[in-house]
Amino acid sequence: MIPGMNPKQMKQMERQMKKMGMEMKDLPDVKEVIIRFEDKELVIPDAEVNLMNVMGQETYQVTGTAVEVEIDAEIVIPNEDIEMVANQAGVSKVDAEEALISTNGDLAEAILKLSQ
Repeated sequence: MIPGMNPKQMKQMERQMKKMGMEMKDLPDVKEVIIRFEDKELVIPDAEVNLMNVMGQETYQVTGTAVEVEIDAEIVIPNEDIEMVANQAGVSKVDAEEALISTNGDLAEAILKLSQ
C-alpha cells in the first residue's frame, strides 16, 4: 500500500491503473532492501516494497528508512602475482605483497616501486 492513502483511495487508484494497463501489488515478508554502491551500501531494514508492472516493465517502490554503511574493499592478491613481482623485482614475497597492496594490485607499478 502507498503510505498516506486510505483503502478507498487505493481501490480507485487500482481501477484507474488497470484501465491504463498497469498493475501494482505489495511484496509481502520483505526482510530488508540493500542498494550497493562502489564504496557504500544503503540498507533499508523492514522495508515495504511494491511491485508495479507497466506493459511488461517492472518497477519497484521501496518505502522505509535507509541506513548508510561504508564498505571496506579488501584487495585479494593472487599468489602468482606475488611470485611474479618478487621474481621481477628481486625482493621477498612479503615485500612484493606489500607493494601490490599499496598499488591496488597493479603489477607494473609494484615492480617499478620496488626497483627504485
